[in-house]
Amino acid sequence: MTPASLSDDDAAARARAWRDAAHAAVCDVLEPWSHGTVVRATSRPSYWNFNVVRVEEDPAMSVEELAAFADQALAGLEHRCIDFDLVGAAEPLRAGFEAKGWKAERLVWMRHEAPLPPGPEIVVEEVPYDAVDNLRVAWGLEDFPGLDQGDYPAHAREISLGRGAQVLAVREDRAPVAFAQLERYGGAAEITHVYVHPEYRGAGCGTAMTRAAVEAAGDVRDLWITADDEDRPKELYARLGFRPAWVTMEFLRPP
Repeated sequence: MTPASLSDDDAAARARAWRDAAHAAVCDVLEPWSHGTVVRATSRPSYWNFNVVRVEEDPAMSVEELAAFADQALAGLEHRCIDFDLVGAAEPLRAGFEAKGWKAERLVWMRHEAPLPPGPEIVVEEVPYDAVDNLRVAWGLEDFPGLDQGDYPAHAREISLGRGAQVLAVREDRAPVAFAQLERYGGAAEITHVYVHPEYRGAGCGTAMTRAAVEAAGDVRDLWITADDEDRPKELYARLGFRPAWVTMEFLRPP
């Protein structure tokens, strides 16, 4: 079944609630501050998404003030991460953060609301979590060349399996060349990963992986996927029935 459509405000509120629930389930520190929440998973310091300063309203602060607060809130960590719930409040700060060497990414949260169209006839199968480790490493090197991932893979594995991660893959000569990952919590689910090895892109694997993950999710209240709001994958997800619900901005200073 396809979840019923929601108003823009309701869809954004549900996306935010899904993000917040993930933080609450994993993080042992959820500390309010003047303009949001500081969340930390102290036993998993290299998992950036769970060690972050959430900015939940317009803080009316400068880049320097926000960076200084992140230094204080995330003291002891090698990275710094600031997530803005309101992209309009973040955009004026983007150039300033990038000038200081931070990475900026607009993320669009999309909710599945329309039936799947016909897709490519590519075999997709469920595989064990560890079967696609080589693809996970390749993805990390694409996004952050030369960066030592440290304990992140182990932390990600622990958290994902705790959320009932289901991994789907396309194989070529028995080796996985593309994978998707689906995680469930309560009555909702999220397609947290869709990755195709560079040598196999453009042949429909991304479409096949996403379709299979949607079908595997089954009858859920909400099915989410996130994408770079300034890149092409969101167009694929839109063709497969996902509708934009919420746009956020992440400022990240990697180790």
